[in-house]
Amino acid sequence: MPGNPIHWRVYLVPLRLLTIYFFMSFDRELQKRSNSICELCGSDEANIDYLVPHSPGSKLEHHLWVCPTCHQQLEKPETADANHWRCLNESIWSEVPAVQVVSYRMLHKLKSLDWVPDLLDIVYLDDETLAWAKASGDDVNEDDMVKHLDCFGAVLQSGDAVVLTKTLDVKGATFSAKVGTVVRNIRLVQDNPEQIEGKVNGTSIIILTKYVRKSNL
Repeated sequence: MPGNPIHWRVYLVPLRLLTIYFFMSFDRELQKRSNSICELCGSDEANIDYLVPHSPGSKLEHHLWVCPTCHQQLEKPETADANHWRCLNESIWSEVPAVQVVSYRMLHKLKSLDWVPDLLDIVYLDDETLAWAKASGDDVNEDDMVKHLDCFGAVLQSGDAVVLTKTLDVKGATFSAKVGTVVRNIRLVQDNPEQIEGKVNGTSIIILTKYVRKSNL
């Protein structure tokens, strides 16, 4: 078959048609489910199939039918219009889990608005839907996030470079990590803000954050 391009055309053309039909079918099903209106704000200008980020799959139930306004602000939350998202007062009670998930996440992004905390206090999502909604991390307060800080209090991120401020013994190795050594492309140790991981002399080691300073190298 590889040597005969005619045979390839026979197989590839139906595949393209099948892909197009697949997405068109999704659009039809979403329009049917939503009565052709935006499932978030109720606008009759809905025309976009939106796959909910951090979904466990890409089946129909992981998609929403939304209007251009909602879609733009979902993609760029910093442009969110507080008055537009008053619609969350209704959409959060939708019987469609995907609508609940997006509404829950958007409420957390807008929780500085005076009416949002009261609504979040009474919101109920079943365990499976709540786990899906929380998969994006939008419900986590920045103050509650684990932060890795160097010896001067600078926030460390995965991929940063640091300089050792003390000579460290390396367990199981025949060398010491000398003061002044630059460790590039560090990784943060999850759930332990006092530790990072990096390579010295080609060996991965765990380093205490109090013995490093962030570097711009």
